[in-house]
Amino acid sequence: MDFVIRPVEPGEYGTLGEITARAYLQDGLLDFGESDGYLGELRDVAKRAAAAEVLVAVADGQVLGGVTFVPGAGPMADLAGPGEAEIRMLAVAHAARGRGVGEALVRACTDRARAVEGCVRVVLSTQSSMHTAHRIYERLGFVRAPGRDWNPLPELDDIMLLTYELTF
Repeated sequence: MDFVIRPVEPGEYGTLGEITARAYLQDGLLDFGESDGYLGELRDVAKRAAAAEVLVAVADGQVLGGVTFVPGAGPMADLAGPGEAEIRMLAVAHAARGRGVGEALVRACTDRARAVEGCVRVVLSTQSSMHTAHRIYERLGFVRAPGRDWNPLPELDDIMLLTYELTF
C-alpha cells in the first residue's frame, strides 16, 4: 500500500466531505442530484466524527477517501443492533480508485469491529448499482442479508438499500 489509513483530522473534514459528495454525485447514487437532501449529510464530516469514527486513506498528504465506522447502535447507526458495528459512507476519490483504497478502508472497519467487546457482526447498506463495492464486500466475507434490506425514504417506493453483513 502506498497510503495509510488513520482517523480523519479536523482540517480534513471539508476535503473528505467533498470527496464523499463528489463520489456519490459522479457515480449517480443520489436520486435528486445536486438538490438531494442527503448531499448535506455526505459533506458533514464534523457531524459524523462527533458521533462515530471517521477514517481516511492518505498518501503524500492527500486524502484519497474515507469511511465512517459506527461501533454500535447510536445516532449514526442505520442498521446496527446489539452486538453489531456498522460501516457507512465509504467513498474514494475517482483519481484514487483501483489502488485498493476502498478495500483497505473496509478492512480497517472490520478490524475495529473485532476489537469492540461483544461485537459479533458488521453490517452495511449499499445501493444495487454499487457493483465495485459489492465485490469488495464479498471478497472480504460479507454476505447479503436480504431480510434486512430497507428503504430510507418510504415515501418513494423505488429506493431500496441492500444489506450486507459479516459475522465473526
